[in-house]
Amino acid sequence: MWIVKLGGSLSVDPVLPDWLELLTSLGGGRVTVVSGGGTFADEVRRIQAHWSFGDLAAHNMAVLAMVQFAYQLHALNPMLQLTTSKAEIRRVLHKGKTAVWLPFELQRDKLEGDTNWDATSDSIALDLARKLNAERLVLVKSCLVDPELTVGQLGEAGIVDRRFATLAGGAAFPIEILHKSELGRMRSLLLGDARYEAL
Repeated sequence: MWIVKLGGSLSVDPVLPDWLELLTSLGGGRVTVVSGGGTFADEVRRIQAHWSFGDLAAHNMAVLAMVQFAYQLHALNPMLQLTTSKAEIRRVLHKGKTAVWLPFELQRDKLEGDTNWDATSDSIALDLARKLNAERLVLVKSCLVDPELTVGQLGEAGIVDRRFATLAGGAAFPIEILHKSELGRMRSLLLGDARYEAL
């Protein structure tokens, strides 16, 4: 099982349908898509700053931002199968389909250690990958990523969130961070091209 997190910045990008086509055509039975929050989450940040309300409400609103983008992905490519739990994800993959996760289960009634902006959809995708014993985690970003930078440096640069940089060190699976233009590399990874397995 692979977790592929599509950054919310792709929500209005012309390349998005191509990513969805690739993940549904080659990822069936293997890939679960985690959506970022994108402009939906940006609006949560703006409203929270305007009204100065707490992180609990903002966290729950940001989770719903991820849900909105997930629904958008499904609308653009109905071959994606909507799922709301780990059991549903496994059932969809068992049927040979590609799953997209609606993370309603992440909503909270009280503040916890990760109910703040230090933990974004990057960390959420990593946490899901851990819980599902994933074989690989792929983050698809709109910004260019210097392959020489460590995960810690990527966190400092804001390319991944700060919590992600802390948690990634203990991951039992490879983590790929791809630019949105790297469809060819993603295709090669899905096809098991040895030239990319070592990267």
